Parts: sequence; structure tokens; C-alpha cells
Amino acid sequence: MERDFSKGKVSSNIIAQAIPLILAQLVQLLYNVVDRIYIGHLPGAESTALTGVGLVFPLTTFIAAVTFLFGTGGAPLFSIARGAGEEKRAEKILGNTFSLLLYAALVLFVLCYVFRRPVLYLFGASDASYVYADAYLKIYLFGTVFVMISTGMNGFINAQGFPKVGMLTTLIGAVLNLILDPVFLFVIRLGVGGAALATVISQIVSALWVIRFLTGKKAVLILKKENMRVERKLAREIAGLGMAGFMMQGTNCLVQVVCNATLKIYGGDLYVGIMTVINSVREILSLSVNGLNSGAQPVLGYNYGAKKYDRVKQGIRFMAYLGTGYTVIAWILVLLIPHFLISIFTEDAAMVSQGVSALRLYFFGFFFMAFQFTGQSAFTALGYARHAVFFSLLRKAIIVVPLTLALPRLGFGVDGVFLAEPISNAIGGLACFLTMYFVVYKRLGREEET
Repeated sequence: MERDFSKGKVSSNIIAQAIPLILAQLVQLLYNVVDRIYIGHLPGAESTALTGVGLVFPLTTFIAAVTFLFGTGGAPLFSIARGAGEEKRAEKILGNTFSLLLYAALVLFVLCYVFRRPVLYLFGASDASYVYADAYLKIYLFGTVFVMISTGMNGFINAQGFPKVGMLTTLIGAVLNLILDPVFLFVIRLGVGGAALATVISQIVSALWVIRFLTGKKAVLILKKENMRVERKLAREIAGLGMAGFMMQGTNCLVQVVCNATLKIYGGDLYVGIMTVINSVREILSLSVNGLNSGAQPVLGYNYGAKKYDRVKQGIRFMAYLGTGYTVIAWILVLLIPHFLISIFTEDAAMVSQGVSALRLYFFGFFFMAFQFTGQSAFTALGYARHAVFFSLLRKAIIVVPLTLALPRLGFGVDGVFLAEPISNAIGGLACFLTMYFVVYKRLGREEET
């Protein structure tokens, strides 16, 4: 019964899923943030080391995008199949997703490793920052297979009703990363490459944990060899639904590249480093609402598959109310303690001083993000792949990128780069939510009546 999301209060099911996922994502955040914190405080490196690691973000984000293509495509389909009682189909989805992630990871590793130098300069590296970027990236890439398997397949653990086990996936690896980082950086003195090595080791452990659970006796549906042969039709379904997650992360990658390149022109390495800090703060403050929406997706998908449409509507309302309340609080927090948030990542006086105004601009009207999250999650959970893809593209590729390029040239300078984000949040977030309301939410009411 505890794995049946059609029973009990919808809000309770979502919270039961979301709390472990939020904790898991908090720990997952340590993979990324702890490296930046330690690197930002490396003696003698000043802001250049942090800037160098920031230049790696677009590539790591693209790896995450490909992971989302299959992981966030497979897990909702898996939940819908489970809700409809189609266990054989669900197991095939599980096996096919694993194979797709594995093959994609191998291709990405080779391409990114071979072309890392021209790519980093394209992303805005200077001769000074490239040294740190390359030292980090050439080691980090060896963990590509492991990070894609652990992140992409962990959703199937959560979709089977084991969010605590899913939390342990990231907890084990991130705690290990937290321990290894200072050892490699400050004791053995491996520099930024030491931070990358700590991350790779942690990713290996996390991936082994996920595989062990999905092939073990505790899983409701297990990963079987006979289901790993990729079926074209099923692969298209997985990639079709996961395209929204891919586009969201892929456009994040595009935005990061454009932002870094533009900031390099108008502000230099200092402002590329400031954007690295701001992205880190955003990851922290988006954590809870991301966890809420991740927890809601299997619940929405299961009830949709079971034709419990009123429960789906309850879940959407719950996401919207709670998400909006949280993002308002997060915005207020940025306004009250910007110096503290930036100083977590760096002691550089210039970066802290210039970063405060940039942070406030970037987070203006942050609550609009709740509308984007709610609409995007509902589209993805219920299989509205085209809508999810479109609104992923709208906010980032169609709004943010042109504004990032245009506003600095219209006299706003570096401030224009940071203003592009709140403008896109308002326009893209409202458009996504309102479309979801009229296309999905209203339709659920009509189907319930019939």
C-alpha cells in the first residue's frame, strides 16, 4: 500500500516523496557547491581558480542535460506504466533507459575530452583561467559514466516509492566528496584537480549503490539484462518525454556560455567568477522547490495512469501554492543577506563588493520561477512532451539568450546580463503556468466529469 500513490492524501504523498528528495538534492548540491567553496578559498589563487571552475559549468550542465534526456524521460513513463499495471513495459523502460545513459556517457566522455581546449576558450576562458579550468575538467570527465548512471537511474528508485534509498544515493557520494575535497586540496595539495578527483570517486560510489539496489531483491521492479537491448520505439518515447528536461538543462548550458562570453567582454574574469557564485546561490535557493516538484512527478504520473484525475489536480494545486510561498521567502532572503551568501564562496573583496548588486538584480521577482516549475513538472509528469519542450526553450533560448546579448549593448553593461534572468522568469513562468492551467488542468476536470 505504501507504494500505491492513489491512496491517502495527495499532499502527504508528495511531501513523503519530496522530503527525502530535498535532502538528497541537498546532499547532491554538495557535489557541486563544496568544490566551489573550497576552491574559492584556495590560498593564493584569488578569484581566478573559481572563475576557471565556472568555465567548466556549461560542459557539466550539458552532461546533465543528456542525463535528463533519458532519466527524466524514462522515470515518468515508468510511473505511468506502473500505475496502469503494465509491469513488463515498466521493466523494459528501466532497462532501455540504463543502456541509453551508458552509451551516451561513453560518447560524451570521448568528445569532451578530445575537444576540451577549444571549447573552454569558446566558453570565455582567458590564458589565466584556462589553467584552472583544464586542470579540473580533464579529471572530472572520467566520472561521466558514473554521474550519468547514478543521477539518471536514481529516479527509478524514487518512482518505485523508495525516496529514502534515493536519498542515500547522493548522501553516500556527497559525504565522501565532502571528506575527500579538503584532503586532496589542502593536505595532499593537488589543487583544483584534487577537487575533481574527489568528485569522480564519489560518483563511482553513488553509481554502484544505484545499480546494486536496482538489481537487488528490495526493488519492486528490477534491472534485468534482457531488458537492456534498446528498442527504437521505446527509446523515442523516452527521449521524447525527456526532451523537456534536456532542453531545460541544454538551454541552461547555452545561457551559461553566452553569459560567460558576454561577461568576459564587459567585465572580465571578475564577473565570470561572480556569475559562478550567483549560479551556486541559485542552486541552493532552488533546492527545495526542485525537490517538491521532483517528489510530485511520480505521484502525478501514477494517479494519471490510474485515471484519478481529481487527485492529479490536487497535486498541481499543492505544488503551485507551496512553491510560490517558498520562492517569495527565498527572494526576501537574498534582499536581506546578500553579502553573507556571496562570502560563502569567496573571500575576494572585489568579488563580494561587485557581486551584491548583481545578486539582487538576478533574483528580482524570483517567485515567478514557481510558476515555471509547476507548469513544467505537470507537463512532464503527465506526458505532455511537446509543451514541456516548448516552454523549456521559451524561457532560456528565446528570452534569456537574446536579452543577455542585447541589454549590455543597449547601455546596461554587465547589469544587462543579470537583468535578463528576472525578465525571463516573469514572461516564461507565467506563460508556462497559464498554458498548463488551460490545456491540462481544465482538461483533467472535464475528463473527471465524464
